[in-house]
Amino acid sequence: MAIVRMTAPLLIAAMGSLLAERAGVVTFSMESMMLVGTLGGIIGSGLTNNVWVGLLLAIIFGALIGLMYAVWAVTIGAHQIVTSTALNLGALGLTSILYALVFTRGAEVIENVITVPKLAAWKVPLLGDIPFIGQVFFNQLPLVYLGYLLIPLIWYILYRTTWGLKIRAVGEHPHAAETVGISVAKVRYLTIIFSGMMSGLAGAFLSIGLLGSFQENMTAGRGFIAYTAIVFGKWQPIGVALGTLLFGAADALQLRIQAIDPRIPYQALIAFPYIVTLIALMAVVGRASWPASSGTPYKREEV
Repeated sequence: MAIVRMTAPLLIAAMGSLLAERAGVVTFSMESMMLVGTLGGIIGSGLTNNVWVGLLLAIIFGALIGLMYAVWAVTIGAHQIVTSTALNLGALGLTSILYALVFTRGAEVIENVITVPKLAAWKVPLLGDIPFIGQVFFNQLPLVYLGYLLIPLIWYILYRTTWGLKIRAVGEHPHAAETVGISVAKVRYLTIIFSGMMSGLAGAFLSIGLLGSFQENMTAGRGFIAYTAIVFGKWQPIGVALGTLLFGAADALQLRIQAIDPRIPYQALIAFPYIVTLIALMAVVGRASWPASSGTPYKREEV
């Protein structure tokens, strides 16, 4: 069960960002979108005692960061990695400051841990009664089921819809796409905002799904790991899902080992998922087939 729950936020963020990646946008800013999602979940759930308001606010916060990124990356044509890094660093400080202002009235951040209502597990009728499988896969938080649904949904959108064809065309040949009437800016804006929405939900999974509280730097690099899963999966929905499963399993394993043998330095165990991520990235990066226009700003006047 721990593997499923550790995989879920990575899966939601990576699948949500895959469309933008296929449209030629580098979604290295997922970390910032997840960070604001953790805060949105806490604020919404804490102030209203309603987890669904928390999820809605997480979506809105993530979408706003996505919109901000789209303005810089698409309209202004700024360097996408540099812009993403700025957003990631900015979100790290902003979330801590806003948390303090909302819940502690300006007191030192994280001194007082605020607990809020958490998401409850949903048991799927019939499937949840299957021995072992039912308990592991079908007695989970609702966002876990969203992760399940995103795999076939994103695959269908990419390969069975006109919208998916436009996304892939923009990612591979934006100039050609524009000549046949496809708005490159519109496609990229919408996919980036969708990336923000899903990444925001992934962040809320951590704050009001797993813990019911907020911590500084709560995502702890999971946005970067989700991005690595996209590269590891070679921008294919099934491959990306398998990548998130690998990294989620590594995260769950280090937690399990900490519980079994506390003599092992916890610092080494905390680093384990990131080491696995680096090894996986080294194994595939040379053979990865990036979308042809990935990271390249599109300027219409060049057509």
